[in-house]
Amino acid sequence: MRNYDLITPEGTKDLLFVECTIRRNIEKTLIEMFKSRGYSEIITPGLEFFDVFNLNSQYFPQENLYKMTDSKGRLLVMRPDSTMPIARVVATRLRDADLPLKLCYDQTVYRTEPALKGRSDEIVQAGIELIGSDQKMADLEVISAAVDSLKTFGMEFSLEIGHIGVFKALADKLDATEGEKEKIRKLIENKNFPALNDFLDTFGNNSITGALKKLPALFGGEEVFEKAEELIADDTISVILEELRDIYCEISDICGNSGSITVDLGLVNKTDYYTGLIIKGYLQGQGEEVLSGGRYDKLISEFGYDVPAIGFAVNVNGIEKAIIKNGVFPAEREIDAIVYAEPGFEAAALRSAQVLRKKGLVVETALFNDLESAREYAISRKIAKVVVVDSESKEVTE
Repeated sequence: MRNYDLITPEGTKDLLFVECTIRRNIEKTLIEMFKSRGYSEIITPGLEFFDVFNLNSQYFPQENLYKMTDSKGRLLVMRPDSTMPIARVVATRLRDADLPLKLCYDQTVYRTEPALKGRSDEIVQAGIELIGSDQKMADLEVISAAVDSLKTFGMEFSLEIGHIGVFKALADKLDATEGEKEKIRKLIENKNFPALNDFLDTFGNNSITGALKKLPALFGGEEVFEKAEELIADDTISVILEELRDIYCEISDICGNSGSITVDLGLVNKTDYYTGLIIKGYLQGQGEEVLSGGRYDKLISEFGYDVPAIGFAVNVNGIEKAIIKNGVFPAEREIDAIVYAEPGFEAAALRSAQVLRKKGLVVETALFNDLESAREYAISRKIAKVVVVDSESKEVTE
């Protein structure tokens, strides 16, 4: 007995009509914006060998991957991320290309998060990767592109910036195992202050545990840097904070009045993936981030090519939800005319419709047995013009 032939798998959904229009509009807007900044599009396979994601650093846990085997029994996964396949391409086919490389993409990733209700396992991402530059200008270029990506849809937005180096420098001073450091990271990321305080108390009361306890609360405007400098006396962290302050001040001007930029030193996601700057973007009324990225200078080296990189991905599904929630729908093209053919004049009607479409009109052919039904349909769809092709009419010509 078939139990699942009328539904979609968990984490997936069908898109109908205006939803398709919204998604395609988002994708087109983003990819055109990326290309206008000099980025070249790249498409990677939806299927990759498991080894692409099974590197020294486990960026994606096995249990979150959709897996299968090929005809030779080799383990494959459905692409859970776009950056790592692009890193593979850069380290192989683009290894001899001039740097920096500016790449963009628009493709679907697949990963499962069983603990999250209402999740989407099929996520459309559009993003950029700037490969081969560790300059401040590269960071500013990517952040400004992120700002443009958020404000292009006409909604209020916010962008958070952080730096993974602050947490790493503090964690390295703590006498803790890698597993314990990971637990601390997760508690900071989730801003779980009670559990974080209790766990850090097991390491004693000192300046390092005190700083880690307050790290999730270091969130806000430029005042965050002063608070952090007072709290953390460390030369390495001081340099990081100064660099981050410069970026914050310059990007604040770019945001303008349509959005806000904040500092969050509690941004500590993917510590084995990111090596420096981290960014997250949000849209009005959307609780989860719709943009995330940062600097990942060591990732491509795991494929045998040691070059720095920075980039971000836009969650197209998230933008779509925000548009629907806020009612910022793209304008759909209206149907300009419908062509009705009397019996025996079907071919002539199709030619007439083609002529009208060449003039830039949106034209339907009428699929009704009588003219009255075609006219009623035109009224119901608010189609202003009905073209009748019969023995008395002249076929529409150019």
